[in-house]
Amino acid sequence: MNRTDTFFLIHNYNTVPTELLEYCRDYLIMDASEDGDTRKKLDELGLKYVSVDNTGHNLTSYFHFFIDHYDELPEWIALLKGNIIGRHLSKEFFDRVYDNKWFTYLYQDTSMWERYKKGGDPGSIASLLSEEGYIEENNSWYMNENHSYRYFYDMDDFYRFVYKDPVVPRHCAFSPGGCYIVNKAQILKNSKTFYKNLNTLMEYRKEYNFPAEAYLVERLLPWIFTSRYEVNSWMEDEEKFKEMLIKCEKAVEAHRQWDSLRFKKYRKMLGAKAPDFWEGLI
Repeated sequence: MNRTDTFFLIHNYNTVPTELLEYCRDYLIMDASEDGDTRKKLDELGLKYVSVDNTGHNLTSYFHFFIDHYDELPEWIALLKGNIIGRHLSKEFFDRVYDNKWFTYLYQDTSMWERYKKGGDPGSIASLLSEEGYIEENNSWYMNENHSYRYFYDMDDFYRFVYKDPVVPRHCAFSPGGCYIVNKAQILKNSKTFYKNLNTLMEYRKEYNFPAEAYLVERLLPWIFTSRYEVNSWMEDEEKFKEMLIKCEKAVEAHRQWDSLRFKKYRKMLGAKAPDFWEGLI
């Protein structure tokens, strides 16, 4: 196997990702392990790693790396999880794509092909455009009690919060798990402040049951790396961003109160409308 010169940025949790290291010349492990043994093993093997907080997901690790190494990013970076092989894709698929020098979705789940292909499960909200081309109905199904939210309750509003006048899609095309191969130019088209502000949305609670806003960012990642939309001014200003989040939190609370009303269905039938998320924000 030829070792790629693509830099492997590996978010790791309670595993020793030596299998991945056989594919690359250079790497860094962002280790969020909590089992007490993993870091001992990493030390014994002399592997390169930094300890990071366990936020329950991998996206904040990638963004912290972008921020800390903004002026010295490798030309190509594979954003990986320590358990990606067998979890988000097969070894056979990874063998074919690990050295790609183009933007690559690192996802493949052959067990779902029958369900997601044309003629498959008509009730499924997900579908496939290709073996790695996963798309999902844009219905914000993940914004629920399992992963509570503070600042947003809807993907459509999140699109509009980050970008000026975007096309809000019927479907989200992304890599489940948030793993990609990206070029540094795709990362650098966004500022450090942009990544800091997105991390703020995902780090207000650091635990396994991570904030639902992380699901929003996960689905936005392809846009973050490839779109040429103009971002809203507060995405480039930490203080203004904090001010906007205060307003967002109030809008979410108004939504919760509406959502908890008795006889809401009948109110809707009579023409009563839910509060507008954007009212009072701008």
